[in-house]
Amino acid sequence: MKNADKGPRDEQKKKRASAVASDLPAYRNEKLSFEERAKDLVSRMSVEECAGQMLVNAPAVDRLGIKSFNWWNEALHGVARSGLATVFPQAIGLAAAFDAELTRKIADVISTEGRAKFNSYQKFGDHDIYKGLTFWSPNINIFRDPRWGRGHETFGEDPYLTARLGEEFVYGIQGDHPRYLKAAACAKHYAVHSGPEAFRHEFDAIASPKDIWETYLPAFETLAVKAKVAGFMGAYNRTNGEPCCGSKTLLVDILRKKWGFRGYVTSDCWAIKDFHMFHKVTSNAIESVSLAIKNGCDLNCGNLYGHIMEAYNEGALTEEDIRTAAINLMTIQMRLGFYDQNVPFDSISYDVVDSADHRAFNYDVSAKSLVLLKNRGKTLPLSARKLRTIAVIGPNADSHGALKGNYHGTAGQWHTILEGVVDAFPKARVLYSEGCHIYKDKVQNLGMIRDRDAEVLQLIEMSDVVVLAVGLDEFLEGEEGDAGNAYASGDKKDLLLPSPQRHLITLACDKANELKKPIVLVNVSGSSIDLLDGNDKADAIVQAFYPGAEGGRAVANLLRGTYSPSGRLPVTFYSNDNTIPEFTDYSMENRTYRFFREKPLYPFGFGLSYTSFEYDSPKLSGKKVGVGQGLGVRVKVTNAGKMDGDEIVQVYVRVTDADVRVPNFQLCGFKRVALAPGETKQVEFQIDPASLQVVLDDGRRVAHAGTFELYVGGAQPDARSEELTGAAVKNVTFQVQ
Repeated sequence: MKNADKGPRDEQKKKRASAVASDLPAYRNEKLSFEERAKDLVSRMSVEECAGQMLVNAPAVDRLGIKSFNWWNEALHGVARSGLATVFPQAIGLAAAFDAELTRKIADVISTEGRAKFNSYQKFGDHDIYKGLTFWSPNINIFRDPRWGRGHETFGEDPYLTARLGEEFVYGIQGDHPRYLKAAACAKHYAVHSGPEAFRHEFDAIASPKDIWETYLPAFETLAVKAKVAGFMGAYNRTNGEPCCGSKTLLVDILRKKWGFRGYVTSDCWAIKDFHMFHKVTSNAIESVSLAIKNGCDLNCGNLYGHIMEAYNEGALTEEDIRTAAINLMTIQMRLGFYDQNVPFDSISYDVVDSADHRAFNYDVSAKSLVLLKNRGKTLPLSARKLRTIAVIGPNADSHGALKGNYHGTAGQWHTILEGVVDAFPKARVLYSEGCHIYKDKVQNLGMIRDRDAEVLQLIEMSDVVVLAVGLDEFLEGEEGDAGNAYASGDKKDLLLPSPQRHLITLACDKANELKKPIVLVNVSGSSIDLLDGNDKADAIVQAFYPGAEGGRAVANLLRGTYSPSGRLPVTFYSNDNTIPEFTDYSMENRTYRFFREKPLYPFGFGLSYTSFEYDSPKLSGKKVGVGQGLGVRVKVTNAGKMDGDEIVQVYVRVTDADVRVPNFQLCGFKRVALAPGETKQVEFQIDPASLQVVLDDGRRVAHAGTFELYVGGAQPDARSEELTGAAVKNVTFQVQ
């Protein structure tokens, strides 16, 4: 009888379930697509409620179960500005690791901590700024000019490296769940944006179609088309006359139509008011709001979208304009799981934030980001057994600011270079002097100019080796309004360190050289620096960028030789007297390694190791390639030294017979390879067809039939790299037919 009763009871359950489902609003129906649900939700909102959702601090709509939400959050190299987080090396340091897989893992840790913090904030009803899941990272602008203060937020000067690392960063942030976003990444600042900071609110970046499509847009295209990034942020400036946050060319014709982007677009903060206040392309707030929204800027970081209803009531905006933007925004919230039950990321708890595992991983990242630029006479590694006294000198030796970079969180513990040296050399006495102020002419306000000189000379006399930690910090190079060097609005006027540090370098190097004591210079900066006397007089030079919370330990262990350095420069280091163009000139002529015609100080892609690597001749999948096809490359790499080491295998390509300007050569592949002494590995690459194309003067990217040179090695194939490494890069010729 029980079995006989089962059928009718099941039918009754189905009917009840069906009745419940029919009462469920479509936006709550998890069987529908997110876009369908967002459209249903927006259809239930008034126009004014839709307009409210276009504000960065979107208000709650209680009757529909919409919570208040602040869209502004940052995650450039860790969850930023909301307390405890794992603070990784600044983005430029992540780029120096030249490791796409590592970048994805870093972003995955960031999004894990982001979800944990979000879950905690939601539990306590905290919906404040920097506490949501829409991260306005990565910054994939091209670091075209070494004076730009925000360049250290980027992945460097190369479009290919930027695109690959940006793509992997997005994958790590957004996760691989088939349905939900772990967090929402945002590609910024779109587009043709890299200073000057002082003029960014009024500046018109004039760029040729060739430069736009050859240099400035490829990374954005990769993130839109391949990585499916959730968001785009417009830049402050105009590009060829159009304000980026209201540009039909950029936002409609290219982003939405050409690339098929279906996410949300936000303005940079307070950028919409620049339309009428500084760019003078509109006359008032209503015109500015209308221009931005009609061209696809869904969200306003700032307060100008408070005028949306005025624009609507005056007929400058339609209801469809407003509802379309609201749908784009609510679709992102849907994809984040805000209206669903049992979202898989809801169980991530706060105890993962800055956990022991994340700290250990962060140390590994820091170690891989450091670049050894010079090592005369194998000064490094230092012997922990032989050294009795070490002088650690310099304004960045015991500075937390030197570790951070901008847009950072709060580490549970910061490890400075001084602390790292103390721990790495436990048998040695470590003497410390600040040496000088980071930019002022004295350390003590009541002291005389250069009030630490005598102490510096005394410490050098007492020590077996000198570690000199100099450079900049987020207050000397950064964003307009944030950085402390108001005289340059965050940018650099030249490629030199502040004068007190230049004096310190000369003083310390001359004294150490006189006493025949080794001196190791550690430069902490996010950009190209000409160290002047340090270039020649220091025995070893380490470029540390902003190495994160574990940075001091990583630097000290590199000095000790716990591991072999493996980082590579993601930007060209120029001499201060190189004739790079004016900062305001957005032409790529004589800029970056791809077009630079002079001898650099240290080239893009360069970095030394404690071991040595040998390459056989690269083998191609064919010496003749059809137009529009890719190319297979394989090469054997051997660790010919006596120490474990990672090699960064780099592949460059050059067109030899084009009728238009083409790069000197350009990166088209890179891989990090770990090798034990004597070990050989075969490394394989698949060169994308896009790398075998040329960009015409009108901006069209076309396949090129002709002769190409392909180079494989541990550096770029320029004369300066060969001079510094003592080895020529292997090359092979092939034809595209």
